[in-house]
Amino acid sequence: MMIKYTKMHGCGNDYVYVDCLDGSVPSDPGALAVKISDRHKGVGGDGLVLICRSDNADAFMRMYNADGSEGKMCGNAIRCVGKYLYDTGAVKSKSISVETLSGIKNLEMEVEDGRATDASVDMGAAVFDCERIPARLTGECIGKTVTVAGEERRVSLVSMGNPHCVVFCDDPYSLDLPAIGPRFEHDPLFPEGVNTEFVKKLDENTLLMRVWERGSGETFACGTGACAAVAASVRLGLFREGQPVRVILRGGVLTIVYTKDTVVMTGEAVRVSDGVFYGE
Repeated sequence: MMIKYTKMHGCGNDYVYVDCLDGSVPSDPGALAVKISDRHKGVGGDGLVLICRSDNADAFMRMYNADGSEGKMCGNAIRCVGKYLYDTGAVKSKSISVETLSGIKNLEMEVEDGRATDASVDMGAAVFDCERIPARLTGECIGKTVTVAGEERRVSLVSMGNPHCVVFCDDPYSLDLPAIGPRFEHDPLFPEGVNTEFVKKLDENTLLMRVWERGSGETFACGTGACAAVAASVRLGLFREGQPVRVILRGGVLTIVYTKDTVVMTGEAVRVSDGVFYGE
């Protein structure tokens, strides 16, 4: 097996990208994701992204977590897909559409010296209905106390095309995340697992966030997680609707604007390297 790849990251949330625009798609992407994501025996990353043809958009993004499971959406990865399409000339316009398992997302690329550096993504509307997240609760769960990960906790549940559990705490970096993260991810409350964001409001424009992603563990950033955290914060009255909020993550900063109709995320997209994975 010999596969050409490009390594990219958004705020440290790194994936290995494979160009499948010619129609050639790996036969077992999940197994490839496990091998190629290994940071000691593979290329290393939070997962694998296939940039495929689409009949409905400029490209179709298929993303696989480091454990081989397929995800529906990744905000940091989609910005890098936009960068790849623009930088390689596959799309000439700074306005790019990318199809995902959570629908078509529209990007606006920021360009310097002919290269895309940042992107704003219209992530669509946040979903608060628990049955659609999905979670085994009825109605909405915003700032409610529920039993999860073995304790009663005050949480907010949001879907940004994938499920999120937002938990406010005094210090996200004091948590033993490798111990607590899997307990949230695999809690029976979440039939499809969950991404968990541990957040703290720092000031009138800023959140501090640490994230445990289902299928990947702790990552340096999670774009959909940042969107979910700001959406929950606005619903809790911590920020105003339409207000740009800076979300500080381990790998950098994302700017999120939440309204009832959509959530817009802006952040960097960085190309790290190109190479060939032999997969032996």
